[in-house]
Amino acid sequence: MNERPLHLRAARRTDLEGIVALDAIRAGRPKPDYWARILRAFSAGGGREGRVALVAVNDERRVMGFVFGEVRAWEFGSERCGWIFAIAVHPACERRGLATRLCAEVTRRFAREGVTLVRTMVRRNHIPLLSLFRSLGFVAGPFSELERRVEAPPEAVPVAGAGAHRERSA
Repeated sequence: MNERPLHLRAARRTDLEGIVALDAIRAGRPKPDYWARILRAFSAGGGREGRVALVAVNDERRVMGFVFGEVRAWEFGSERCGWIFAIAVHPACERRGLATRLCAEVTRRFAREGVTLVRTMVRRNHIPLLSLFRSLGFVAGPFSELERRVEAPPEAVPVAGAGAHRERSA
């Protein structure tokens, strides 16, 4: 890859294809419906203060990195803080400071909203991403994510009359 500078700017709906492609490299599969929904909600702030959607583009306007986050106050007693919920950098741009630039800019925008704390979640075994966030000063926070698998219910089928439903047995 050439060394021309990348430009950070607000994500636009026209960036959808590039965001989906870059995310597919990182996630292993494309998620166009998910990203279309996110871009609709976050483009130009999505009508809500505290939302940040940034892309890093090269001179050809190709998406080489992105970061998405928002200011939230969660139900679990969390103070108002910024959440980075998605970040990705094209493999050709790794270890060149792009993820650091993206994080710095999203953090700067959160600070303009009065935020003094930024959070994110990372898989325990995603060592490169853990290393990035730790190098940026992130440490373990006071919350632990818990999860539980849920079995899908039997398929519901409509029953004649009054909108009632009956479960279909296997």
